[in-house]
Amino acid sequence: MAPKNTFLPIRAQMLVLCLTFFACGPKTQEKMAEIPDFTIPSFRLVPTDTFHFNNFVDCNMAEAWVGDTLRIFPGKYGEDPVWGFAEDLKFASGANSDEVFSTPAEKYIAPTLPKNAPVSQPGLHGAVWFETVYQDQRDPSGRTLYAIYHNENYPETLPFNPETGEGYIDENWPLGLTDRITPAAVPRIGVMKSTNGGWNWENKGLFLEDKQPRMILKPHNTSKTFAGGVGDPSAVAVDDYLYLFYGEYSYPGEYQAATYSPDTEASGQCISVARIKISDLEDPQGKAKRWDGKAFAADWDVIGSPISSLQIPKEKGGGPASSPQGGFHWGPSVSWNTYLECWVMLMGHVEGQSWIGDKLYISFNPHRDLGEGSNSQDWTSPQLLVQKPGHVLWYPSLQPLNTPEDIAEKNTSLKIGKRARLFFKYSDLGKYMSEYIVEFEK
Repeated sequence: MAPKNTFLPIRAQMLVLCLTFFACGPKTQEKMAEIPDFTIPSFRLVPTDTFHFNNFVDCNMAEAWVGDTLRIFPGKYGEDPVWGFAEDLKFASGANSDEVFSTPAEKYIAPTLPKNAPVSQPGLHGAVWFETVYQDQRDPSGRTLYAIYHNENYPETLPFNPETGEGYIDENWPLGLTDRITPAAVPRIGVMKSTNGGWNWENKGLFLEDKQPRMILKPHNTSKTFAGGVGDPSAVAVDDYLYLFYGEYSYPGEYQAATYSPDTEASGQCISVARIKISDLEDPQGKAKRWDGKAFAADWDVIGSPISSLQIPKEKGGGPASSPQGGFHWGPSVSWNTYLECWVMLMGHVEGQSWIGDKLYISFNPHRDLGEGSNSQDWTSPQLLVQKPGHVLWYPSLQPLNTPEDIAEKNTSLKIGKRARLFFKYSDLGKYMSEYIVEFEK
């Protein structure tokens, strides 16, 4: 995930932001110029009593209904030479969202996960966070799950292999997110499978990866974020494909210090999209295709094209991910809204070194079929969802409510209705919580 397993110091006392009624989207039902015939939905934030999540969260909330049980999979697992080995990727279950989100930390269950492979041998390397769970519709029991995971490595855990081009060279490597001298991580995205509802998992391979030539090194990478890579994903299924929205943090070409351009870097970054056939999740590596600007035609490990409407223009503070001054959106969380009949994306906003940012944004896409034409690119310009001055906000998501309708529909963070609970993480406080319900209007 972007910044993993750490909390930034508290920067200031929180300034109270009055959001008793905060609405975005034109109330006059004006049409958006960039998406013909689409009316921007409006929304308001309804303040509620604070709903505290009782366990560690550092990612999108991966969840699925297994029969009549809602199951969530937060946390981190695996080797990490900077932060230490973690065994926090656990699951909790409940009859509804309020019940499962209220589960105390000591009640979480640790699933059986694949062990890390020795350095330079094939297998799972680095640490993983589950970001999305796709439930195989071919299994009527609902117990066959595919977890789309964020995976972080360093030159120490994944040294460069000249035969495969995989891994990283520990030379001019940028600094990572700590107060001491430690290396920056590189994220990749992979797939695990469970056939028993999440109790046991098998690693199936990589979904997407950026390789060494695209890493952004010293002297240019001073942001204390990533050296490059792809991560912080959210995946949704449409017909025969799984569509992956993710953060792109690499250089859109081969990084060379002598020819480096911050404008070129920024042009290839922000939130991007790729897809894979659901039938290929069993053996995913090499099967996914990235959006290349015209179609899903770029290979899984080469340069794609980000969603231009989600990029922040330079004149509005946008910039490269490797710069402490670079502004960009990251950490998408995508859901289908059954009331609006459109896609909704929440995202974070980086505006300073070490993933600093006190704002969250929202965007809409009217096309159910993300595979037709350029539908996957038709996202509205991001609108401010919430701001908490003096704080650092990460990982927003819309979650179902404890209502008969949401329970009957088996809604999750991937499918919501007219009203949904907004969760996000106060990174500076180390807390994941909800203070609002989002109510949408057509």
